[in-house]
Amino acid sequence: MNKKWNAPLFRDPLYDGAADPTVIYNEKEKNWWMFYTQRRPNVSTVGVAGAYGCRIGVAVSDDGGKYWYYRGTLDLEFEFGHNTFWAPEVIFANNRYHMYVSYIRGIHSEWKGDSQILHYTSDNIMDWKLEGVVEIPSARVIDPCILPLPNGNYRMWYKDEKLGSHIVAADSADLYQWSVVGEAITDCASEGPNVFSFQGAYFMIVDCWDGFGVYRSEDLISWKRQPDNILRHPGKRPFDGSMGSHADVVVSKGRAYIFYFTHPNRPRDFWNRYEGANYIDTPTSMNTTAIQVAELFVRDGVLVCDRDQDLILDL
Repeated sequence: MNKKWNAPLFRDPLYDGAADPTVIYNEKEKNWWMFYTQRRPNVSTVGVAGAYGCRIGVAVSDDGGKYWYYRGTLDLEFEFGHNTFWAPEVIFANNRYHMYVSYIRGIHSEWKGDSQILHYTSDNIMDWKLEGVVEIPSARVIDPCILPLPNGNYRMWYKDEKLGSHIVAADSADLYQWSVVGEAITDCASEGPNVFSFQGAYFMIVDCWDGFGVYRSEDLISWKRQPDNILRHPGKRPFDGSMGSHADVVVSKGRAYIFYFTHPNRPRDFWNRYEGANYIDTPTSMNTTAIQVAELFVRDGVLVCDRDQDLILDL
């Protein structure tokens, strides 16, 4: 029986730092899995170290997305130390699961450290084998997103901090070897791209730290930005009173749902008050997070979202 869910959709029960969600159907268990960056805001750390040393957390829903519970974390370590994993992208292709995840060696107390994208595969979505590093000629790449192309190949979009934090595209015929196509979004710095097909068009959302910039394309090459960001203004639901951050979109049964995270305890002027070096003085409570979900609609060709709208989630 369908029923309204209560906000927030999910909070990490150990560290209260679930961020960067990606949601996929588990073909083996016949339920939905959410992979996310498990930040540690409620652990006493130096500087921004609570946002490093992250593992990839897993939450599961057995009822089509209405209720989510914590299942644990993935064991992705492959070299010495306590390292950092961010922003997973998980797809099912060629009868296997493929994960592309941002990786930084070690834990940093400042926003530093070279980053790369790692490729893992799994037959059961639980046990993952490292296939290697995605060979991209940059030392600061994070936040991969992948979509099959009409010609049977695949395209990855990611943030390249060496290119002004623009969104860059790369193509692959086999999900293992990638060739950079070029910059896709250059009108602003952003991160966390997510590309999906809905209502006869392609859309890309990017986290531009002022809600989500939205771009529309007919060919996955040329992108036109719509005038207004979505999820820019705080919502009225519990733990939804800040702008939306780093999201995943799931299109299911003809409807589109955006899974995003919030910092429910941060004031609207947070980035002005805690920008740069002062960020290390941010109160711990302002770094806690919550996962939320809302429905997307296309009206007159424009992607819109009312985060306060009542929703029966039915994946």
